[in-house]
Formats: sequence, C-alpha cells, structure tokens
Amino acid sequence: MATRVVGVIGGSGLYDLPALIERREHRIDTAFGVPSDAVMEGRIGATRYLFLPRHGRGHRLAPHEINYRANILALKQLGAEQIVSVSAVGSLREDLPPGDVVIVDQFIDRTRMRPSTFFEGVGVVAHVSFADPIDPALATALEAAAREAGARVHRGGTYLCMEGPQFSTRAESRLYQSWGASVIGMTNVPEAKLAREAQLPYATLALVTDYDAWRAEEEGVNVADVIAVLNRNVDLARRTLALLATRLPDPATSPASHALDHALLTAPTSITDEARKKLQYVLPRS
Repeated sequence: MATRVVGVIGGSGLYDLPALIERREHRIDTAFGVPSDAVMEGRIGATRYLFLPRHGRGHRLAPHEINYRANILALKQLGAEQIVSVSAVGSLREDLPPGDVVIVDQFIDRTRMRPSTFFEGVGVVAHVSFADPIDPALATALEAAAREAGARVHRGGTYLCMEGPQFSTRAESRLYQSWGASVIGMTNVPEAKLAREAQLPYATLALVTDYDAWRAEEEGVNVADVIAVLNRNVDLARRTLALLATRLPDPATSPASHALDHALLTAPTSITDEARKKLQYVLPRS
C-alpha cells in the first residue's frame, strides 16, 4: 500500500497530536502569507500526518483573522494529499446533543470578510465545482474511525459557517434552523472551498459543544460551557485521528483531485510567469 499523507487542521481545543512519532516542525511561508502556526509533521504507522492548529497554539487567532489560504497552501506544499478538519460546532437540532460527532456533507456560507479563492489578483480565473464539498470516501473513513473511537456519530448534515466572532442571536439561530442547517461553526468556510481549489479531498469531524441560541428555555452560548465539552472531546478527536491512519482512501480516486481539470477559463498562453509562480502549488502540473 502506498504511504498516505494527510493534513489535519485542528480546531478549538485541539492544538497537538501527541500520538505522532518521528516528529519535526515546519515553519513555512507561502505565496499567500504565513499560516496560523508551524506545521507538525509526524507518523502513525505508515501514514504521515501534517498537523496545523487553525487558531494557533494558545488560541491566538479569531475565525475571521485566520489566513485560510496560507493554511491550505502550507499543507499542500508539505505534501498533503487530503485534509481532515476538526471543528467545534453548535447544534441546530435536538437530536444532535453536545458531545456527539457529526460528519457533515454540506455547507452554507454566511461569511462576509474572508478571501475565499486563490484565483484573485493574479490574472487567472477558475470556477471549481463545489456542489458536493465533502469527499465521500474520506468521510466514510472518518466516520468508521470515530465510531471505533467510541463516538456517537451522525453521518450527513449541513454546516452553516457564520462570520463570528460573536455567537448567533436567537433570531439568527432559528433562521438557520428553518434553512435545514444541522450545525453552526465559524471556520470551515472558506477552508473547504480553498481545499477544493487546491485539489485536496476534504472532510470534517464536527464536535458538538452546545445548542447554539435557538432553545428559548436555555441561556445563550457561552465560552465556559463550550470549553467544558471541548475538553471531553479532545481525547475522542485524537483517538479518531489515530485510528484514521489505516483507513485513508486513495486520494487519486476523489473528484476533488481533478477539480481544476475543467475549471480554468484563462487561456494557458495568457497566464503570466508571475501568476504561475504564485499558483505553482495550485495549478495542475503541465
């Protein structure tokens, strides 16, 4: 079996993967800036992991401050073939209580201030397909690993990504419920969009921490309650990621791995050397 290389983006509460052996740290710069933190490379069995804490160690970056382009590009530059996102979320459904895990399959983008494409200001235009943003084979592997780790897992659901950093009003929370959203978070968009442009299969392990603000009989979300649930879920997430090592699918079979095949509108002869250099880890090899 070929060695797999998976990029893991750790969310709130998950700033390290202690199970990694042969660890080494990469401090990397990209054509789109510096990522949230150093990337920790290590191994579990034959699988190579590239771990990046989304908010930085010590949780220094709010969701709207994260350089999502640099994060995705740093992982791609270091050899990531697919990406697993670990994310804390609020629940918009009664049957998704705090402590449960959701393997989402759709996104609704309610962000407003975040660069969401690599194809901006470089004179190159691309429109990737994003109808199915989650790679099904990677999601299946993640679901199986989470179940073996002891999680109560729900397969499928829509993740609504809000701008933040404030939590929702009750009116917003009920509106998102009416749209059919299952969970709400602040980070997976534009992350998933950029992973698709970088031709990296992407899946999310969503850790439910609260019921957002739609329950009239309860107080709204507060950080103390979220952290209490997160602390219980961190070990679960780490076990899941370790168990994923033997289950990772072949990324070459994913539609995401060929996302740019028919997405580029700019004629190759019109792409400048400067643009090719900036997009060297994004554009298909010619």
